[in-house]
Amino acid sequence: MADLDATSTLLTSVRIVGDGRAGGSFAGALASVGLDVEVADRHDLSAAAADVDLILICTPDDVIEEVARSLDPGPAAVAHCSGSRRLDVLAPHRRRCSVHPLISLPTPTIGAARLLDGCRFAVAGDPAGRALVDLLGGIAFEVADDDRAAYHATASVAANHLVALCAEVEALAGQLDIDPAGFWRMMETTLADVAEHGAAAALTGPVARGDWATVRAHLEALENDQREPYIALARVAARVAGRVLPSDLT
Repeated sequence: MADLDATSTLLTSVRIVGDGRAGGSFAGALASVGLDVEVADRHDLSAAAADVDLILICTPDDVIEEVARSLDPGPAAVAHCSGSRRLDVLAPHRRRCSVHPLISLPTPTIGAARLLDGCRFAVAGDPAGRALVDLLGGIAFEVADDDRAAYHATASVAANHLVALCAEVEALAGQLDIDPAGFWRMMETTLADVAEHGAAAALTGPVARGDWATVRAHLEALENDQREPYIALARVAARVAGRVLPSDLT
């Protein structure tokens, strides 16, 4: 087996450890581009040290280190797909890398399609990681170990906190017996504005205008447990707009 470099044609076989959503997504995507792919359950690693080019650990973050210690990969590179974990969780293996897809993988079928659709991947370590991204037709960008936690926090805000925000919209619309579809459309067009012009230019509404009377009216109309997230987000909006919330609103 030749040593891997950034040339994706040298990557022909992958063993995936973990058969959950991430493992299933990678398995489907890599098989569709012609790789020899095998999936091993993390509880049965008897086959995980076979002669492959890359072993990709797609387990929960808390068990990556344990799984890595259980492997005898030979000359193969060992990778994980965690956004938050550093490369040291793959010790003692010499060839180690990380490949984190910056996309949600809700099911193996949907995830595989998204991995093949110009996905962006945070990579680090051995060139086998970039080789994997090249084969998937993705875009790789480097994230250093010291920046992993901040990077993953950013991803969590972009995905998880967005869903939490949607839950607030859904609840508020439900209280008014309004179909939330119109709010989803508003959010889609706003996100398109952010992508094209940046967040500061896309910001509209009472906080951006400094219309504090309207903000106070909003807070009066909201239930107690809805005011805290509103104020927290209004504070962020004020920062983006270069304003400061009045003291009675903080």
